[in-house]
Amino acid sequence: MAGAPLAEHAPAAGHDEGHHDVRPVRKTAMWVFLGSECVFFGAMISTFLLYRSNTNGGIGSEIFDIPFTSASSFVLLMSSLTMVLAHGAYYGGDLRQARVWLAATALLGTTFLAGQIFEFSEFIHQGLTLTSSPFGSAFYMLTGFHGAHVAVGVLLLGSMFLLSLGGRLYDDRGLNVELVGLYWHFVDIVWIVIFTVVYLLQQP
Repeated sequence: MAGAPLAEHAPAAGHDEGHHDVRPVRKTAMWVFLGSECVFFGAMISTFLLYRSNTNGGIGSEIFDIPFTSASSFVLLMSSLTMVLAHGAYYGGDLRQARVWLAATALLGTTFLAGQIFEFSEFIHQGLTLTSSPFGSAFYMLTGFHGAHVAVGVLLLGSMFLLSLGGRLYDDRGLNVELVGLYWHFVDIVWIVIFTVVYLLQQP
């Protein structure tokens, strides 16, 4: 649109003449970070598998509400789609549309977190706590650790939204849509693994 501010229709170039492009370095750093997170999640998943049948004679996976958690999982997985749409809109030059999808992704992530908090409160009410058994400890540590990652992702998405309002959502420095998208997709993929291992695989 003629006369429209560039910041509202295309990603800011953010390049001065001779400016060094650090995008490959930042992307590599993000992949290294995500790789280290895989190690943490792998250790926690292994711990859960080791202790999933150790309930001290108390409550175990029988209290899981699979339909409810499946619905929450669907919400989180749909946020990957809105993140892809945000990424496509941003690099297609439509910053307004990118903001809509960023906000939608953050809303879906927040909805998932609200569902997880509700689920935890129900489990605690029924007697499954962090200290009730090795199963409870492993369950809350794993799912809570993932929930913390979702919360961080929501904050990052909110930051992207606010930066875009000020025309400061640059592609070549700081956090950007691509890096946040990598992080968000990682969080979603990890949840698929956690949901399968924790909720769908029954105790022997």
